[in-house]
Amino acid sequence: MSEPHAPAGEPAGDSTPVSEFVAQLDRTMLLVTTRHGPALAGCLVGFSTQTSMDPFRYLVCLSRANATTRVAEAATHLALHQIGPDQLDLVRLFGEHTQDDVDKFAHCHWTPGPFGLPLLTGCPAWLVGAILSRIDAGDHVAVLLAPVAAARTRPSDAVRFSELPPLSPGHPA
Repeated sequence: MSEPHAPAGEPAGDSTPVSEFVAQLDRTMLLVTTRHGPALAGCLVGFSTQTSMDPFRYLVCLSRANATTRVAEAATHLALHQIGPDQLDLVRLFGEHTQDDVDKFAHCHWTPGPFGLPLLTGCPAWLVGAILSRIDAGDHVAVLLAPVAAARTRPSDAVRFSELPPLSPGHPA
């Protein structure tokens, strides 16, 4: 077994192996929406994963720089949306613009879903989860969810990180 590049808790001096490792994961991208009172928010996320089978749990990470994170701090639920390859317009809307400057929901089709969450019309699948906890994850907040509703609306392949067009983030990380 090879030795780690740096002791636990310390950054690796050469990030190339880390970057190469992460690039091979080619994670699924999701759109997250939420609400607190009248405030709606949503963003593109690339850090998410199932964390438990029984009970089922899902973890999604929101950038601290993101307006969605501020709304999610007071929210009780999040909606996760799978993105189809034909929905790069939504990827650009939710990935390149900040809710601080643009009402994203005025520029897309959505319907009210469980708990009043905005569900983006046309996404192949969605999942609504109750927020169980929020965890400091560096420049992101990891939000642990217990699913309460889900639907598949059409078959589609999920958009992966390697399939994203070049994006200019609404808030730099």
